[in-house]
Amino acid sequence: MFRHTMIALALLGVITSSAFGVEPLTRVRATAALHKAVGFFREKVSADGGYLWRYSEDLTRREGEGKAERGTSWVQPPGTPTVGEGLLEAWLRCGDPVLRDAAVHAGHHLVRGQLQSGGWDYRIETDPQRRKNYAYRVDGNPRGRNRTTLDDNTTQSALRFLMHLDRALGYKDAQVHQCVEYALEALIKAQFPNGAWSQRYEEFPVAEDFPVRRASYQETWSRVFPKKRYYTFYTFNDNSIADVVRTMIEAREIYGKAKYQAAAEKAGDFILLAQMPAPQPAWAQQYDLDMHPAWARKFEPPSVTGGESQGVMRTLIYLYQKTGREDFLNAVPPALKYLKASEISRGRLARFYELKTNRPLYFTMKYELVYTDDDLPTHYGFQVGSSLDSIEAAWLRAKRAGPSKPVDASRGVRPKPRKLTTAVRQRAATAVDSLDARGAWVEMSELRYQGNGREATRVISTNTFVRHITALADYLAASR
Repeated sequence: MFRHTMIALALLGVITSSAFGVEPLTRVRATAALHKAVGFFREKVSADGGYLWRYSEDLTRREGEGKAERGTSWVQPPGTPTVGEGLLEAWLRCGDPVLRDAAVHAGHHLVRGQLQSGGWDYRIETDPQRRKNYAYRVDGNPRGRNRTTLDDNTTQSALRFLMHLDRALGYKDAQVHQCVEYALEALIKAQFPNGAWSQRYEEFPVAEDFPVRRASYQETWSRVFPKKRYYTFYTFNDNSIADVVRTMIEAREIYGKAKYQAAAEKAGDFILLAQMPAPQPAWAQQYDLDMHPAWARKFEPPSVTGGESQGVMRTLIYLYQKTGREDFLNAVPPALKYLKASEISRGRLARFYELKTNRPLYFTMKYELVYTDDDLPTHYGFQVGSSLDSIEAAWLRAKRAGPSKPVDASRGVRPKPRKLTTAVRQRAATAVDSLDARGAWVEMSELRYQGNGREATRVISTNTFVRHITALADYLAASR
């Protein structure tokens, strides 16, 4: 009786779904949805293969980290490299050539946005008139803006995607391969003699002009913002050096050239030089050429940082795993001990600690430097979460396990196949059922730079696109 009842209920569910127009998920429907979504994003949303962060439902309003025009794409994640990686990963999962072609299209867009200085600016312009403002290697103006940026994982994310694409294409796409080689060589040339990189660069340092020094405290420092060009300093700000280190290690694994790992190790040497002496054995956000903690923006004073120091420690652990150098691992415990003692509450650190006194530093809404946190600007995190326990656990695991085995990633790394679980089916069904007639996934969110007070509106998001095509690729791979 129970068995017959369950069969009847199952049949009723099918009939009910059909009556209300909700079709069951099939490979045919999933493939059609995937092709429709990729086609819409490539043909209607992209700027010749390049992507922003968010778009209004009707595509009339567009933005990355700021308003954008038609024909403009963003490199800074979650822009073009994020979409490219999503397309590439989905293709490697399920093998659909539509995904491959769209990933190559995104890669070629980045090739056309590469600067003479070797990397990428935050944005890429496809409009011929606006392209004249930039020193692009392809169809650019040699006298235009030529500033490679390492801020916010911009150049690093573009380069890693192109490296992954190059490998997936068997190193046979000459445009992509040459672009990668040029970018990697430029990063090596842009590295300072002490192993650091600046946040942005237009030209390469002359070694004699940059003597190698160890970090130290200056006698005095100005509490008034000096308005200097901070982006030429040695910087950990927004984990920029950490992102370059991981890019260089990956380049060593993919291309097998020792010089890329040497650049990563040299950056590790800088991290050791930059560790502040007692009583604050952690790291500043940025250092001037005398290796003193320095001002960056008007709300980033000379200080020891509870923010980027956590990323620096993770980078040291990573470098130990990849190189076996004990000095990288040994630099972590003093910083951990100091930062644990500096928590302002359980699980919270100040972003900035005053040099030597270790008092937390804050700003008022008028950008006056103070010791209190009751009038903070809202655009920036002056207090950050503490991941010190997980960093300590990672350090202990690395200490016990020792260096990792060398990785040969030159032949490509295929994603692990998914099992056809209920969760995989549900994610794919959600992707299919939420796709509109054009092939767009539209959601209620905000456009942050359109002057509408961040009110909720109907938005097309690159992050949502990547999430849904990944879900469809997982389903197609698992349901073969």
